[in-house]
Amino acid sequence: MTTESATGGLLERLAEGSVICAEGYLFEFERRGYLQAGAYVPEVVLEHPELVAGLHREFVHAGSDVVEAFTYYGHREKLRIIGREHLLEPLNRDALAIASTVARETGTLAAGNLCNTNLFAPDDDGRRRVRDMFEEQVGWIVEAGMDFVIAETFSYAEEAQIALETIIAAGLPAVVTLAVHRAPETREGLSPAEACSRLAAAGADVVGLNCIRGPRTMLPLIREIRDAVDCHVAALPVPYRTSADEPSFQSLTDPGCDCLPDGRPFPTALDPLLCNRYEIAEFAREASALDVRYLGVCCGAGPHMIRSMAEALGRRPAASRYSPDMSRHAFLGTDATLRPDNRAYAGEL
Repeated sequence: MTTESATGGLLERLAEGSVICAEGYLFEFERRGYLQAGAYVPEVVLEHPELVAGLHREFVHAGSDVVEAFTYYGHREKLRIIGREHLLEPLNRDALAIASTVARETGTLAAGNLCNTNLFAPDDDGRRRVRDMFEEQVGWIVEAGMDFVIAETFSYAEEAQIALETIIAAGLPAVVTLAVHRAPETREGLSPAEACSRLAAAGADVVGLNCIRGPRTMLPLIREIRDAVDCHVAALPVPYRTSADEPSFQSLTDPGCDCLPDGRPFPTALDPLLCNRYEIAEFAREASALDVRYLGVCCGAGPHMIRSMAEALGRRPAASRYSPDMSRHAFLGTDATLRPDNRAYAGEL
């Protein structure tokens, strides 16, 4: 077993301590040149499955307790946009098989994934289309033998509710997280605490927030959710320096350069606004102090952030063997075996 979490299923592990779930696959594969920003369809699952398996393993090595199948935006509507709807089933089945294989190899949890459809509307037709999409995906998740289902990034609480109903009908544990944009409420006008209370009452095992907001602007809402529900709470921010004036990473406006093709940093020029690993560790400590046990990092995450989160929670994942030790740096280090002239030169740097 690569990570140092307890054995057992999701709820057993949460009963004993924190569970870390690494996300951010869309952004990471876009950075690596295997996924297109804008469409954000996970075609890499079919075109380079070995890379998907490799990233799963990197995140587990860094401390993730969950291998989440890379089906985010791998649904019927997204594939329709790029003219590849016929690949819906193979993409989902392959992503689930890759995740399941890595999870079984490493002793971690295997999670299926549902996400916002971008089709939901609060009318009969909108509800029906969304439910149909979720039911077909959950069917494949059940057949793949996944341990639980993550339903995430919902701006409509009602869409999240439909996802939850589908998961419960399949008999699997459910982690359901909302996405809160500039206004601190769902698109129906519910506070995150109220929306999560409703999801918890409907049977969700874990409720909370993921994506959109960085650590600084997610944590206050997480506090309110923690106070409002008795079930476990999830917090998976994006690793960007959002603020009260710019609470969403989609609305950040200071990229540190004047060369943006569309005048905004989201999604391809966010680099100057990225949190460092120590800020992610601080978020993990603060959330854990609130008894928030399901933690992770969303779009923009890298394995070094997951490692810092794990270490902040008192763990030593395999990647901790290579955690920074600046005492050994040739010029800035303090190790007595370093050359004295190098240490003296450090004062001039």
